[in-house]
Amino acid sequence: MPATDATLALGIIGAGIMGERLLGAIHGAKDSPVRVAAIWDPSPEALARIGAAFPGVPRVADAAAVVAASTCLYVASPPASHLGYARAALAAGRSVFCEKPLAIDLAEARAFVAEAGAAGAVNFPFASSPGVAALQRWIAEGAVGTPQRLAIAVEFARWPRPWQADAARWLDARAEGGFTREVVSHFLFLARRLLGPLAGIGGRVDFPEPGRSERGITVTLTAGGIPVTLTGRVGVTDKDDHNTWTLEGDAGAVRLRDWAIAERRGADGRFEPAPDAIPNEKLRPITLRRQLDGVVRMARGEPHHLATLAEALAVQEAVEAILAL
Repeated sequence: MPATDATLALGIIGAGIMGERLLGAIHGAKDSPVRVAAIWDPSPEALARIGAAFPGVPRVADAAAVVAASTCLYVASPPASHLGYARAALAAGRSVFCEKPLAIDLAEARAFVAEAGAAGAVNFPFASSPGVAALQRWIAEGAVGTPQRLAIAVEFARWPRPWQADAARWLDARAEGGFTREVVSHFLFLARRLLGPLAGIGGRVDFPEPGRSERGITVTLTAGGIPVTLTGRVGVTDKDDHNTWTLEGDAGAVRLRDWAIAERRGADGRFEPAPDAIPNEKLRPITLRRQLDGVVRMARGEPHHLATLAEALAVQEAVEAILAL
């Protein structure tokens, strides 16, 4: 195990959208802090696609071979398989960077977090987002004043989103899928990190199609004692994905729009973007590179800014409480 490599040996399990995005971030930077030691996916077609796009990445025969080649394991497979791979990595002395949610069973997720300690982190990119950093800076400068309320709204033309069609089998299923787990979880992570613990969840979830994931949520909760309204809808916009996270206080308001654009409310009541704001398609590689910097620090036992396993579990607890309404 090349633990002292100048670049961290990262293994990847899962050659879907998230695995491919991380590969793109690694290979799109001349000075990446990690190298891909190995990748595996149970789908030969997915591995072939990765081989065509990234011919220099070692493709191996199974998950065990990825773990053996790695110092840190990135788990980018569907949620039901997360803990099996993560536990195998920890048993081999590796660290783990995992997609959310940790598991589809809360009891299993709780047990895993108790076992794993600090040897893992979860991929909530808002932890590394320049847009979020702008919000934090404005809040610290007093743009909001005393926070009074938070509004989170997500909308989709359809679910799953078009670019997720290959994963629709689980992304639109009750056990693992739905936009609350896949999208709302990110905004709840942001609320928890910036404001405090999530509590007092109530409201309504709509499951109009048997066996399929939710199509609407109307929820209230608190984050660090601040009232939060949360709404989500499918089929109410022509955009594949539209969202806002809006924090209002006695001195003003700031928001994050469409994953990336930091905005603050002016005297005329209109929200204006930060001068350096860029759309998510352009921001994503920058954010992922910052995530990778955090992965290196986490794997080396150093302080990092990534979402901890405990934070991810707290978000999952909130998400599952919402879906149980």
